[in-house]
Amino acid sequence: MYDVIVVGGGPAGLTAALYAARAGKDVLVLEGETTGGQINYSPLVDNYPGLPGMSGAQFAQTLTRQAEDQGVHIRAESVTFMRTQGERVELTTGKGRYTALALVLATGVSHRKLGLEGEDQLVGAGVSYCAVCDGAFYQNRPVAVVGGGDTALQEALFLSARCSKVTVIHRRDLFRGESRMVSQLRERKNVEFLLSHQVEELICGEEGLTGLRVTDLKTAQRKELAVDGLFIAVGQEPRNEVFANLVMTDDRGYFLAGEDCGTSLPGIFAAGDCRAKKVRQLTTAVGDGAVAGLAASAYVDACRARAE
Repeated sequence: MYDVIVVGGGPAGLTAALYAARAGKDVLVLEGETTGGQINYSPLVDNYPGLPGMSGAQFAQTLTRQAEDQGVHIRAESVTFMRTQGERVELTTGKGRYTALALVLATGVSHRKLGLEGEDQLVGAGVSYCAVCDGAFYQNRPVAVVGGGDTALQEALFLSARCSKVTVIHRRDLFRGESRMVSQLRERKNVEFLLSHQVEELICGEEGLTGLRVTDLKTAQRKELAVDGLFIAVGQEPRNEVFANLVMTDDRGYFLAGEDCGTSLPGIFAAGDCRAKKVRQLTTAVGDGAVAGLAASAYVDACRARAE
């Protein structure tokens, strides 16, 4: 039995746990993977106010340590089922059951796939969703990056310092990411852009990916690219399936939450990338976490006051 349970150990979840613990609450964080979430894969966090030049992994480690120092319990467990019991919430994992008066959902997002034949089978054999994780395997080899947002541009910049050639493929004429990163990429001699192009097919050999078939969306012409690696950065999807039957979501599966991060169920709050909003950045995730952690703590206090 805890005062507050946080599902998800990314920046939003850890910040919620930190604020709730500082408010005197007994807090549990359930995280099925590594604490820190997606920020672990950022080679450089250069847009967080007051902390320029920190790596994503370093940020995640520091925040995890800070939460633990405040007494937050962190368990490496994934939630498989949730139900409500009066004013309490009960969560089931593969290792046990946990109850709390308040729940913060900070489940984050997962990488969206291209949906191409053989994509899943080629993960680890030419297909990747994380340049920081897998870029070292393609030292001095040709690769491609698919996507047009900040993540895709960051991946391309990271890879351009290691790979013999980086081809950036985007289905639109213009990038959605920061113009500064686009300018940096254009200055790299080993970077080529294929705008208004789309990957149609993955070509593989005995050892994995050997190339791509891409289509020019304006002329319908097709061509092959010889690449050893394909890094996919075409967006993300919420990881909210376990909770979507109890908590209201939008048509894309993101939790609907108010300014206080409260959801459709009293005592349940949503923070970070998993909730419906326009801007998904490290700063907004941490901001959500602070709001949700304080709101959850206030809810616990109200429950106890009613019980007295």
